[in-house]
Amino acid sequence: MNFKDKVYKITKKIPKGKVATYGQIARLAGKPKASRAVGYYMRTNPYVPQVPCHRVVGVTGKLIGYSAKGGVVSKRKILISEGVCFKKERIDLSKSQWKK
Repeated sequence: MNFKDKVYKITKKIPKGKVATYGQIARLAGKPKASRAVGYYMRTNPYVPQVPCHRVVGVTGKLIGYSAKGGVVSKRKILISEGVCFKKERIDLSKSQWKK
C-alpha cells in the first residue's frame, strides 16, 4: 500500500468527536516528516465523507485549511457538532485528540 492510501485508511478511522494532527497521520503512515503531504491529500480527498478530512488539524489545534464550502468556519461548526472541544479558537487537544 502506498503512502497516500495509508493516509486515507488511517484518517478514515478517526472517530466522531476526535481529531488527529497532520503530523500524527504522517507518523502513523510511516513518514513522520510528511505532514505537508498529508495536508495535500486532505485538500484533494476524493473519498468525502468516508474519509473525514475535517478531523485533521494543525499540531497546535489550530484549524488550518478546509477546501469545502465555508472553509475553516464550516470545519469548526462540523467539529463542534461532532463533540470536539475547543479552547477559544483552537481545539483542546488534551480532550479531543485521537489516541492511536
